[in-house]
Amino acid sequence: MREANVGSGQWLIPSNALGHTVAEHNQLLLCVGSFFGSAQDTEWEDYQRGTKKAPIQTYILGANTEEAVRHFPEVNGCELAENITYLGRKGVFSGASGLQIAYLSGVEFLQEPAPAHCFSSKDVADLRTSLLSTPKFRGIDILLTSCWPRGVERFGNSPGDVDTKKCGSGLVSVLASCLKPRYHFSALQKVHYERLPYRNHVVLQESAQHVSRFIALANVGNADKRKYLYAFSILPMSSMDPAELVRQPQDATENPYRGPGGRDPSTQQLPGAEEEPARQFFFDLSTKPKGKKRPSEGRAGQQPQTKRPPCKPPLPTAACWFCLASPEVEKHLVVSIGTHCYLALAKGGLSPDHVLVLPIGHCQSMVELASEVLEEVEQYKSSLKKFFRSKGKRCVAFERNYRSQHLQLQVVPVPQDCCTTEDIKEAFITQAEEQRMELLELPEHSALKQIVQPGTPYFYVELDAGEKLFHRIGKHFPLQFGSEAILGMPSRADWRSCQVGREEEAAAAQAFRQAFAPFDIAQED
Repeated sequence: MREANVGSGQWLIPSNALGHTVAEHNQLLLCVGSFFGSAQDTEWEDYQRGTKKAPIQTYILGANTEEAVRHFPEVNGCELAENITYLGRKGVFSGASGLQIAYLSGVEFLQEPAPAHCFSSKDVADLRTSLLSTPKFRGIDILLTSCWPRGVERFGNSPGDVDTKKCGSGLVSVLASCLKPRYHFSALQKVHYERLPYRNHVVLQESAQHVSRFIALANVGNADKRKYLYAFSILPMSSMDPAELVRQPQDATENPYRGPGGRDPSTQQLPGAEEEPARQFFFDLSTKPKGKKRPSEGRAGQQPQTKRPPCKPPLPTAACWFCLASPEVEKHLVVSIGTHCYLALAKGGLSPDHVLVLPIGHCQSMVELASEVLEEVEQYKSSLKKFFRSKGKRCVAFERNYRSQHLQLQVVPVPQDCCTTEDIKEAFITQAEEQRMELLELPEHSALKQIVQPGTPYFYVELDAGEKLFHRIGKHFPLQFGSEAILGMPSRADWRSCQVGREEEAAAAQAFRQAFAPFDIAQED
Protein backbone atom coordinates (compact mmCIF):
# COMPACT_ATOMS: atom_id res chain seq x y z
CA MET A 1 0.00 0.00 0.00
CA ARG A 2 1.44 3.35 -1.02
CA GLU A 3 0.36 6.43 0.91
CA ALA A 4 0.38 9.64 -1.07
CA ASN A 5 -0.66 13.27 -1.14
CA VAL A 6 -1.46 15.17 -4.29
CA GLY A 7 -1.39 18.96 -4.16
CA SER A 8 -1.74 21.86 -6.53
CA GLY A 9 1.83 23.12 -6.30
CA GLN A 10 2.88 26.67 -5.36
CA TRP A 11 4.91 25.80 -2.30
CA LEU A 12 2.68 23.13 -0.92
CA ILE A 13 5.41 21.85 1.38
CA PRO A 14 7.10 24.65 3.32
CA SER A 15 8.87 23.59 6.49
CA ASN A 16 5.94 24.27 8.75
CA ALA A 17 3.39 22.21 10.68
CA LEU A 18 1.58 21.14 7.51
CA GLY A 19 4.76 19.86 5.94
CA HIS A 20 5.79 17.88 9.02
CA THR A 21 2.30 16.38 9.36
CA VAL A 22 2.46 15.23 5.75
CA ALA A 23 5.86 13.70 6.30
CA GLU A 24 4.72 11.74 9.33
CA HIS A 25 1.79 10.05 7.63
CA ASN A 26 2.70 9.82 3.94
CA GLN A 27 5.47 8.49 1.80
CA LEU A 28 5.01 10.60 -1.31
CA LEU A 29 3.84 14.05 -2.38
CA LEU A 30 2.88 14.80 -5.99
CA CYS A 31 2.37 18.39 -7.14
CA VAL A 32 0.33 19.42 -10.19
CA GLY A 33 -0.33 22.90 -11.51
CA SER A 34 2.21 25.72 -11.12
CA PHE A 35 4.75 24.93 -8.40
CA PHE A 36 6.62 28.25 -8.51
CA GLY A 37 4.92 31.49 -7.56
CA SER A 38 5.90 34.90 -8.92
CA ALA A 39 7.66 36.39 -5.87
CA GLN A 40 9.30 33.51 -4.03
CA ASP A 41 12.87 33.46 -5.37
CA THR A 42 14.42 34.25 -1.98
CA GLU A 43 12.64 31.41 -0.21
CA TRP A 44 13.40 29.00 -3.07
CA GLU A 45 17.11 29.81 -2.79
CA ASP A 46 16.97 28.57 0.83
CA TYR A 47 15.79 25.18 -0.49
CA GLN A 48 18.47 25.11 -3.17
CA ARG A 49 21.21 25.88 -0.64
CA GLY A 50 19.87 23.28 1.80
CA THR A 51 18.94 25.83 4.47
CA LYS A 52 15.41 24.54 4.18
CA LYS A 53 14.39 21.01 3.28
CA ALA A 54 11.15 19.52 2.03
CA PRO A 55 9.98 17.11 4.76
CA ILE A 56 8.78 14.47 2.28
CA GLN A 57 9.89 13.15 -1.09
CA THR A 58 8.16 15.48 -3.55
CA TYR A 59 7.65 15.17 -7.33
CA ILE A 60 6.50 18.14 -9.39
CA LEU A 61 5.44 18.90 -12.95
CA GLY A 62 7.21 21.38 -15.20
CA ALA A 63 6.57 24.95 -16.29
CA ASN A 64 3.17 26.16 -17.48
CA THR A 65 4.38 29.65 -18.42
CA GLU A 66 7.40 30.98 -20.25
CA GLU A 67 8.46 32.85 -17.11
CA ALA A 68 8.67 29.62 -15.06
CA VAL A 69 10.93 27.80 -17.54
CA ARG A 70 14.06 29.19 -15.85
CA HIS A 71 13.37 27.03 -12.78
CA PHE A 72 13.72 23.78 -14.78
CA PRO A 73 17.27 23.35 -16.14
CA GLU A 74 16.80 19.84 -17.60
CA VAL A 75 13.92 19.05 -19.94
CA ASN A 76 13.92 15.36 -19.00
CA GLY A 77 13.75 15.95 -15.26
CA CYS A 78 16.21 16.50 -12.43
CA GLU A 79 16.51 17.09 -8.70
CA LEU A 80 15.84 20.77 -8.01
CA ALA A 81 16.52 20.62 -4.27
CA GLU A 82 16.77 17.99 -1.58
CA ASN A 83 13.58 15.87 -1.68
CA ILE A 84 12.14 17.97 -4.57
CA THR A 85 12.34 16.34 -8.00
CA TYR A 86 11.13 17.67 -11.35
CA LEU A 87 9.65 14.68 -13.19
CA GLY A 88 10.28 15.98 -16.70
CA ARG A 89 8.32 16.95 -19.80
CA LYS A 90 6.57 13.59 -20.10
CA GLY A 91 7.09 10.01 -19.02
CA VAL A 92 6.29 7.29 -16.51
CA PHE A 93 7.57 7.09 -12.95
CA SER A 94 7.51 3.65 -11.31
CA GLY A 95 7.89 3.42 -7.54
CA ALA A 96 9.51 0.59 -5.63
CA SER A 97 6.06 -0.70 -4.70
CA GLY A 98 5.10 -1.08 -8.37
CA LEU A 99 2.96 2.08 -8.44
CA GLN A 100 2.93 3.56 -11.97
CA ILE A 101 2.58 7.33 -12.39
CA ALA A 102 2.37 8.86 -15.87
CA TYR A 103 2.92 12.60 -16.21
CA LEU A 104 2.65 15.35 -18.83
CA SER A 105 4.00 18.82 -18.04
CA GLY A 106 2.94 22.15 -19.49
CA VAL A 107 0.00 23.43 -21.53
CA GLU A 108 -1.26 22.33 -24.93
CA PHE A 109 0.37 23.75 -28.08
CA LEU A 110 -0.89 22.76 -31.53
CA GLN A 111 2.28 23.32 -33.56
CA GLU A 112 5.76 21.87 -33.78
CA PRO A 113 8.14 22.49 -32.21
CA ALA A 114 6.36 23.26 -28.94
CA PRO A 115 7.86 25.83 -26.54
CA ALA A 116 9.55 24.57 -23.37
CA HIS A 117 6.44 25.19 -21.24
CA CYS A 118 4.10 23.36 -23.63
CA PHE A 119 3.35 19.86 -24.91
CA SER A 120 2.33 18.85 -28.42
CA SER A 121 0.55 15.97 -30.13
CA LYS A 122 3.95 14.31 -30.61
CA ASP A 123 4.57 14.33 -26.84
CA VAL A 124 1.17 12.73 -26.24
CA ALA A 125 1.71 10.19 -29.03
CA ASP A 126 5.14 9.21 -27.67
CA LEU A 127 3.84 8.75 -24.13
CA ARG A 128 0.82 6.84 -25.36
CA THR A 129 2.93 4.52 -27.52
CA SER A 130 5.43 3.77 -24.76
CA LEU A 131 2.66 2.52 -22.46
CA LEU A 132 0.27 0.86 -24.89
CA SER A 133 3.13 -1.22 -26.28
CA THR A 134 3.64 -2.76 -22.83
CA PRO A 135 2.50 -6.43 -22.83
CA LYS A 136 -0.93 -6.92 -21.23
CA PHE A 137 -1.34 -3.20 -20.57
CA ARG A 138 -4.46 -2.57 -18.45
CA GLY A 139 -3.95 1.03 -17.38
CA ILE A 140 -1.91 3.09 -14.96
CA ASP A 141 -2.39 3.98 -11.32
CA ILE A 142 -2.03 7.77 -11.50
CA LEU A 143 -1.93 10.38 -14.28
CA LEU A 144 -0.62 13.88 -13.54
CA THR A 145 -1.35 16.79 -15.89
CA SER A 146 -1.54 20.50 -15.22
CA CYS A 147 -4.21 20.96 -17.91
CA TRP A 148 -7.75 19.71 -17.43
CA PRO A 149 -9.00 17.24 -20.06
CA ARG A 150 -11.59 18.70 -22.41
CA GLY A 151 -15.09 17.28 -21.94
CA VAL A 152 -14.34 15.55 -18.63
CA GLU A 153 -17.73 16.62 -17.25
CA ARG A 154 -19.65 14.76 -20.01
CA PHE A 155 -22.06 12.21 -18.43
CA GLY A 156 -20.92 13.40 -14.99
CA ASN A 157 -21.42 16.15 -12.42
CA SER A 158 -20.85 19.79 -13.31
CA PRO A 159 -17.49 21.50 -12.59
CA GLY A 160 -19.25 24.78 -11.92
CA ASP A 161 -17.89 27.79 -13.79
CA VAL A 162 -15.12 25.87 -15.55
CA ASP A 163 -15.85 25.49 -19.28
CA THR A 164 -13.56 22.71 -20.49
CA LYS A 165 -14.48 23.43 -24.11
CA LYS A 166 -12.51 26.66 -23.73
CA CYS A 167 -9.83 25.83 -21.16
CA GLY A 168 -9.53 22.03 -21.41
CA SER A 169 -7.02 20.14 -23.52
CA GLY A 170 -8.20 17.73 -26.20
CA LEU A 171 -4.81 16.01 -26.15
CA VAL A 172 -5.09 15.36 -22.42
CA SER A 173 -8.54 13.85 -23.07
CA VAL A 174 -6.94 11.49 -25.58
CA LEU A 175 -4.20 10.57 -23.15
CA ALA A 176 -6.58 9.95 -20.24
CA SER A 177 -8.83 7.76 -22.37
CA CYS A 178 -5.94 5.65 -23.64
CA LEU A 179 -3.98 5.28 -20.40
CA LYS A 180 -7.06 4.54 -18.23
CA PRO A 181 -5.67 6.03 -15.01
CA ARG A 182 -7.31 4.99 -11.75
CA TYR A 183 -6.68 8.56 -10.57
CA HIS A 184 -6.14 11.60 -12.79
CA PHE A 185 -5.09 14.85 -11.10
CA SER A 186 -5.01 18.39 -12.56
CA ALA A 187 -4.87 21.85 -11.02
CA LEU A 188 -4.42 24.65 -13.56
CA GLN A 189 -7.96 26.06 -13.22
CA LYS A 190 -7.47 26.66 -9.47
CA VAL A 191 -10.80 25.11 -8.42
CA HIS A 192 -11.62 21.90 -6.60
CA TYR A 193 -13.67 19.38 -8.59
CA GLU A 194 -14.10 15.65 -8.07
CA ARG A 195 -15.85 14.03 -11.00
CA LEU A 196 -18.00 10.93 -10.56
CA PRO A 197 -15.96 7.80 -11.40
CA TYR A 198 -16.30 6.70 -15.02
CA ARG A 199 -16.04 3.30 -16.69
CA ASN A 200 -13.25 2.23 -19.06
CA HIS A 201 -15.39 -0.37 -20.83
CA VAL A 202 -18.63 -0.43 -22.78
CA VAL A 203 -21.43 -2.09 -20.83
CA LEU A 204 -22.67 -5.34 -22.41
CA GLN A 205 -19.95 -5.20 -25.10
CA GLU A 206 -16.62 -5.44 -23.28
CA SER A 207 -15.25 -7.15 -20.20
CA ALA A 208 -15.39 -5.08 -17.02
CA GLN A 209 -12.38 -2.86 -16.33
CA HIS A 210 -11.43 -0.59 -13.45
CA VAL A 211 -12.99 2.86 -13.13
CA SER A 212 -11.16 6.18 -13.40
CA ARG A 213 -11.49 9.18 -11.10
CA PHE A 214 -10.66 12.73 -12.17
CA ILE A 215 -9.78 15.15 -9.36
CA ALA A 216 -8.91 18.83 -9.81
CA LEU A 217 -7.38 20.83 -6.97
CA ALA A 218 -7.53 24.51 -6.10
CA ASN A 219 -4.50 26.73 -5.61
CA VAL A 220 -2.71 26.64 -2.27
CA GLY A 221 -3.95 29.15 0.32
CA ASN A 222 -6.88 30.29 -1.81
CA ALA A 223 -9.24 32.78 -0.15
CA ASP A 224 -12.29 30.56 -0.65
CA LYS A 225 -10.59 27.71 1.26
CA ARG A 226 -11.21 25.29 -1.58
CA LYS A 227 -9.50 21.94 -1.32
CA TYR A 228 -5.91 21.95 -2.60
CA LEU A 229 -4.58 18.76 -0.96
CA TYR A 230 -5.83 15.23 -1.60
CA ALA A 231 -4.52 12.48 0.68
CA PHE A 232 -5.15 8.82 -0.09
CA SER A 233 -3.71 5.31 0.11
CA ILE A 234 -3.38 3.31 -3.08
CA LEU A 235 -2.39 -0.28 -3.76
CA PRO A 236 -0.61 -0.66 -7.13
CA MET A 237 -2.80 -2.11 -9.84
CA SER A 238 -0.30 -4.91 -10.37
CA SER A 239 -0.80 -6.08 -6.75
CA MET A 240 -4.59 -5.98 -6.66
CA ASP A 241 -7.03 -8.85 -6.83
CA PRO A 242 -8.57 -8.70 -10.35
CA ALA A 243 -12.13 -8.90 -9.04
CA GLU A 244 -11.52 -6.08 -6.59
CA LEU A 245 -9.84 -3.95 -9.26
CA VAL A 246 -12.82 -4.03 -11.64
CA ARG A 247 -15.50 -3.61 -8.98
CA GLN A 248 -17.89 -0.90 -10.18
CA PRO A 249 -19.15 1.77 -7.75
CA GLN A 250 -22.86 2.56 -7.84
CA ASP A 251 -22.28 6.09 -9.15
CA ALA A 252 -20.00 5.10 -12.08
CA THR A 253 -20.85 6.86 -15.35
CA GLU A 254 -20.02 6.33 -19.00
CA ASN A 255 -16.58 7.31 -20.26
CA PRO A 256 -16.64 11.03 -21.14
CA TYR A 257 -13.93 10.69 -23.81
CA ARG A 258 -15.24 7.83 -25.91
CA GLY A 259 -16.76 8.55 -29.29
CA PRO A 260 -20.11 7.34 -30.64
CA GLY A 261 -20.74 3.66 -30.03
CA GLY A 262 -18.02 3.56 -27.36
CA ARG A 263 -15.17 3.76 -29.89
CA ASP A 264 -11.86 2.94 -28.23
CA PRO A 265 -9.14 5.54 -29.02
CA SER A 266 -6.30 3.07 -28.46
CA THR A 267 -7.20 1.47 -31.80
CA GLN A 268 -6.66 4.72 -33.72
CA GLN A 269 -3.52 5.20 -35.80
CA LEU A 270 -0.77 7.10 -34.02
CA PRO A 271 0.71 10.18 -35.73
CA GLY A 272 4.30 10.22 -36.89
CA ALA A 273 6.83 12.80 -35.79
CA GLU A 274 6.53 14.62 -39.12
CA GLU A 275 2.77 14.97 -39.00
CA GLU A 276 0.96 18.10 -37.88
CA PRO A 277 -0.51 18.17 -34.38
CA ALA A 278 -4.05 17.26 -33.54
CA ARG A 279 -6.97 19.62 -33.61
CA GLN A 280 -9.63 16.99 -33.09
CA PHE A 281 -11.13 16.22 -29.68
CA PHE A 282 -11.85 12.54 -30.06
CA PHE A 283 -8.84 10.36 -30.42
CA ASP A 284 -7.32 11.28 -33.79
CA LEU A 285 -3.97 12.88 -33.03
CA SER A 286 -3.28 13.90 -36.63
CA THR A 287 -4.63 16.26 -39.24
CA LYS A 288 -4.26 15.92 -42.98
CA PRO A 289 -1.30 17.89 -44.39
CA LYS A 290 -2.11 21.05 -46.27
CA GLY A 291 -1.14 21.73 -49.87
CA LYS A 292 -1.46 19.76 -53.08
CA LYS A 293 -2.34 16.10 -53.00
CA ARG A 294 0.39 13.72 -54.11
CA PRO A 295 -0.47 12.03 -57.44
CA SER A 296 -1.88 8.52 -57.18
CA GLU A 297 0.55 5.64 -57.63
CA GLY A 298 -2.17 3.31 -58.85
CA ARG A 299 -2.67 1.93 -62.32
CA ALA A 300 -1.74 4.14 -65.27
CA GLY A 301 -4.59 6.25 -66.51
CA GLN A 302 -6.63 5.72 -63.38
CA GLN A 303 -8.70 8.78 -62.55
CA PRO A 304 -8.17 10.28 -59.11
CA GLN A 305 -11.01 9.73 -56.72
CA THR A 306 -13.36 12.65 -56.27
CA LYS A 307 -13.92 13.94 -52.79
CA ARG A 308 -17.15 12.71 -51.30
CA PRO A 309 -19.58 15.32 -50.01
CA PRO A 310 -20.26 15.26 -46.27
CA CYS A 311 -22.89 12.79 -45.17
CA LYS A 312 -26.38 14.18 -44.64
CA PRO A 313 -28.82 12.95 -42.02
CA PRO A 314 -30.90 10.01 -43.26
CA LEU A 315 -34.18 10.96 -44.84
CA PRO A 316 -37.43 9.09 -44.19
CA THR A 317 -38.22 6.44 -46.75
CA ALA A 318 -41.82 7.64 -46.89
CA ALA A 319 -43.93 10.52 -45.57
CA CYS A 320 -43.18 10.74 -41.84
CA TRP A 321 -46.06 11.20 -39.43
CA PHE A 322 -43.81 12.74 -36.77
CA CYS A 323 -41.51 15.25 -38.52
CA LEU A 324 -43.06 18.53 -37.37
CA ALA A 325 -42.72 20.10 -40.83
CA SER A 326 -44.48 17.16 -42.48
CA PRO A 327 -48.06 17.64 -43.72
CA GLU A 328 -48.80 14.22 -42.23
CA VAL A 329 -48.21 15.25 -38.62
CA GLU A 330 -51.37 15.67 -36.51
CA LYS A 331 -50.62 19.12 -35.14
CA HIS A 332 -53.75 19.29 -32.98
CA LEU A 333 -52.04 16.79 -30.63
CA VAL A 334 -48.93 18.97 -30.16
CA VAL A 335 -48.73 20.44 -26.63
CA SER A 336 -45.24 22.04 -26.53
CA ILE A 337 -42.59 23.02 -29.08
CA GLY A 338 -39.00 23.57 -27.98
CA THR A 339 -35.89 24.43 -29.98
CA HIS A 340 -35.08 20.87 -31.06
CA CYS A 341 -37.95 18.74 -29.73
CA TYR A 342 -41.68 18.84 -29.21
CA LEU A 343 -44.30 17.12 -27.05
CA ALA A 344 -47.50 15.61 -28.36
CA LEU A 345 -50.28 13.57 -26.82
CA ALA A 346 -50.16 9.95 -27.92
CA LYS A 347 -52.91 9.04 -30.36
CA GLY A 348 -55.04 6.48 -28.57
CA GLY A 349 -52.75 6.73 -25.54
CA LEU A 350 -52.66 4.36 -22.59
CA SER A 351 -54.00 7.22 -20.46
CA PRO A 352 -55.36 10.72 -21.21
CA ASP A 353 -51.95 12.24 -20.35
CA HIS A 354 -49.74 9.72 -22.20
CA VAL A 355 -47.28 11.92 -24.11
CA LEU A 356 -44.53 11.52 -26.69
CA VAL A 357 -41.20 13.35 -26.75
CA LEU A 358 -40.10 13.69 -30.39
CA PRO A 359 -37.31 15.48 -32.29
CA ILE A 360 -38.56 18.23 -34.59
CA GLY A 361 -36.30 17.06 -37.42
CA HIS A 362 -36.13 13.51 -38.67
CA CYS A 363 -34.16 11.13 -36.47
CA GLN A 364 -34.83 7.44 -35.94
CA SER A 365 -33.56 6.74 -32.42
CA MET A 366 -32.05 8.16 -29.24
CA VAL A 367 -28.55 6.97 -30.16
CA GLU A 368 -28.60 9.09 -33.33
CA LEU A 369 -29.53 12.37 -31.65
CA ALA A 370 -27.10 15.27 -31.74
CA SER A 371 -25.90 16.38 -28.31
CA GLU A 372 -28.03 19.54 -28.23
CA VAL A 373 -31.16 17.56 -29.16
CA LEU A 374 -30.44 14.90 -26.55
CA GLU A 375 -29.97 17.63 -23.94
CA GLU A 376 -33.41 19.03 -24.69
CA VAL A 377 -34.95 15.54 -24.56
CA GLU A 378 -33.52 15.21 -21.05
CA GLN A 379 -34.93 18.62 -20.11
CA TYR A 380 -38.40 17.59 -21.30
CA LYS A 381 -38.16 14.30 -19.39
CA SER A 382 -37.24 16.16 -16.22
CA SER A 383 -40.08 18.66 -16.58
CA LEU A 384 -42.57 15.85 -17.24
CA LYS A 385 -41.44 14.03 -14.10
CA LYS A 386 -42.00 17.17 -12.03
CA PHE A 387 -45.39 17.75 -13.64
CA PHE A 388 -46.65 14.22 -13.08
CA ARG A 389 -45.25 14.18 -9.54
CA SER A 390 -47.34 17.25 -8.78
CA LYS A 391 -50.37 15.21 -9.90
CA GLY A 392 -49.51 12.29 -7.62
CA LYS A 393 -48.14 10.17 -10.46
CA ARG A 394 -44.86 8.56 -11.41
CA CYS A 395 -43.88 8.04 -15.03
CA VAL A 396 -42.17 5.39 -17.12
CA ALA A 397 -40.46 6.22 -20.43
CA PHE A 398 -39.72 3.71 -23.16
CA GLU A 399 -38.48 3.65 -26.73
CA ARG A 400 -38.82 0.93 -29.38
CA ASN A 401 -36.24 1.36 -32.13
CA TYR A 402 -37.75 -1.31 -34.36
CA ARG A 403 -40.04 -0.92 -37.38
CA SER A 404 -40.31 2.81 -36.76
CA GLN A 405 -38.98 5.69 -38.84
CA HIS A 406 -39.01 8.50 -36.28
CA LEU A 407 -37.94 8.51 -32.64
CA GLN A 408 -40.91 8.33 -30.29
CA LEU A 409 -40.06 8.42 -26.61
CA GLN A 410 -43.24 7.29 -24.89
CA VAL A 411 -43.85 8.82 -21.44
CA VAL A 412 -46.69 7.16 -19.54
CA PRO A 413 -47.83 8.39 -16.10
CA VAL A 414 -49.00 5.87 -13.49
CA PRO A 415 -50.80 6.86 -10.22
CA GLN A 416 -48.45 6.50 -7.25
CA ASP A 417 -51.14 4.83 -5.16
CA CYS A 418 -51.63 2.25 -7.90
CA CYS A 419 -48.16 0.67 -7.90
CA THR A 420 -44.53 1.26 -6.98
CA THR A 421 -41.58 1.72 -9.31
CA GLU A 422 -40.51 -1.81 -8.35
CA ASP A 423 -43.94 -3.11 -9.46
CA ILE A 424 -43.50 -1.48 -12.88
CA LYS A 425 -40.00 -2.93 -13.20
CA GLU A 426 -41.30 -6.38 -12.29
CA ALA A 427 -44.10 -6.04 -14.86
CA PHE A 428 -41.56 -5.46 -17.66
CA ILE A 429 -39.36 -8.34 -16.51
CA THR A 430 -42.35 -10.70 -16.29
CA GLN A 431 -43.57 -9.65 -19.73
CA ALA A 432 -40.09 -10.27 -21.13
CA GLU A 433 -39.92 -13.73 -19.58
CA GLU A 434 -43.28 -14.62 -21.10
CA GLN A 435 -41.96 -13.54 -24.50
CA ARG A 436 -38.68 -15.42 -23.86
CA MET A 437 -36.72 -12.19 -24.18
CA GLU A 438 -33.61 -11.10 -22.28
CA LEU A 439 -34.25 -7.77 -20.58
CA LEU A 440 -31.02 -6.47 -19.04
CA GLU A 441 -30.69 -3.86 -16.31
CA LEU A 442 -28.18 -1.15 -17.20
CA PRO A 443 -25.93 0.70 -14.74
CA GLU A 444 -27.47 3.92 -13.46
CA HIS A 445 -25.22 6.38 -15.29
CA SER A 446 -24.93 4.45 -18.55
CA ALA A 447 -25.79 6.06 -21.89
CA LEU A 448 -27.39 4.34 -24.87
CA LYS A 449 -24.78 5.79 -27.24
CA GLN A 450 -22.11 3.85 -25.39
CA ILE A 451 -24.02 0.56 -25.64
CA VAL A 452 -25.49 0.31 -29.14
CA GLN A 453 -24.45 1.54 -32.56
CA PRO A 454 -26.82 3.69 -34.64
CA GLY A 455 -29.12 1.48 -36.69
CA THR A 456 -29.21 -1.33 -34.13
CA PRO A 457 -32.79 -2.33 -33.18
CA TYR A 458 -33.44 -2.17 -29.44
CA PHE A 459 -36.06 -1.64 -26.74
CA TYR A 460 -35.28 0.66 -23.82
CA VAL A 461 -37.12 1.50 -20.60
CA GLU A 462 -36.33 4.19 -18.04
CA LEU A 463 -38.18 4.07 -14.73
CA ASP A 464 -39.06 6.98 -12.47
CA ALA A 465 -36.20 6.28 -10.05
CA GLY A 466 -33.63 6.22 -12.87
CA GLU A 467 -33.38 2.43 -13.32
CA LYS A 468 -32.91 1.37 -16.94
CA LEU A 469 -33.84 -1.84 -18.79
CA PHE A 470 -32.58 -2.79 -22.22
CA HIS A 471 -33.20 -5.46 -24.87
CA ARG A 472 -31.26 -5.84 -28.11
CA ILE A 473 -33.88 -6.83 -30.70
CA GLY A 474 -33.19 -9.75 -33.01
CA LYS A 475 -35.45 -10.93 -35.81
CA HIS A 476 -38.80 -10.62 -34.05
CA PHE A 477 -40.23 -8.35 -31.40
CA PRO A 478 -43.84 -7.74 -30.25
CA LEU A 479 -44.66 -4.17 -31.27
CA GLN A 480 -46.93 -3.52 -28.28
CA PHE A 481 -44.53 -4.96 -25.70
CA GLY A 482 -44.12 -1.72 -23.73
CA SER A 483 -47.82 -0.95 -23.64
CA GLU A 484 -48.78 -4.47 -22.60
CA ALA A 485 -46.17 -4.51 -19.85
CA ILE A 486 -47.57 -1.32 -18.33
CA LEU A 487 -51.23 -2.11 -18.66
CA GLY A 488 -51.36 -5.87 -18.56
CA MET A 489 -54.33 -5.41 -20.87
CA PRO A 490 -53.58 -6.35 -24.48
CA SER A 491 -57.01 -5.12 -25.56
CA ARG A 492 -55.94 -1.51 -24.93
CA ALA A 493 -52.30 -1.88 -25.77
CA ASP A 494 -52.83 -1.30 -29.51
CA TRP A 495 -53.46 2.41 -30.12
CA ARG A 496 -55.72 1.64 -33.08
CA SER A 497 -58.38 0.24 -30.74
CA CYS A 498 -58.21 3.27 -28.45
CA GLN A 499 -58.77 6.19 -30.82
CA VAL A 500 -61.34 8.91 -30.17
CA GLY A 501 -62.63 11.70 -32.38
CA ARG A 502 -60.47 14.64 -33.50
CA GLU A 503 -62.44 17.19 -31.48
CA GLU A 504 -61.98 15.12 -28.32
CA GLU A 505 -58.25 14.76 -29.03
CA ALA A 506 -57.89 18.53 -29.55
CA ALA A 507 -59.74 19.25 -26.30
CA ALA A 508 -57.51 16.80 -24.40
CA ALA A 509 -54.39 18.44 -25.89
CA GLN A 510 -55.60 21.91 -24.89
CA ALA A 511 -56.30 20.73 -21.33
CA PHE A 512 -52.85 19.15 -21.04
CA ARG A 513 -51.19 22.24 -22.52
CA GLN A 514 -52.75 24.50 -19.90
CA ALA A 515 -51.96 22.18 -16.98
CA PHE A 516 -48.37 21.63 -18.14
CA ALA A 517 -47.63 25.33 -18.79
CA PRO A 518 -45.88 26.03 -15.41
CA PHE A 519 -43.46 23.17 -16.14
CA ASP A 520 -43.01 23.74 -19.89
CA ILE A 521 -39.37 24.43 -20.79
CA ALA A 522 -40.53 26.06 -24.02
CA GLN A 523 -42.19 28.83 -21.99
CA GLU A 524 -39.19 29.57 -19.78
CA ASP A 525 -37.60 32.99 -20.17
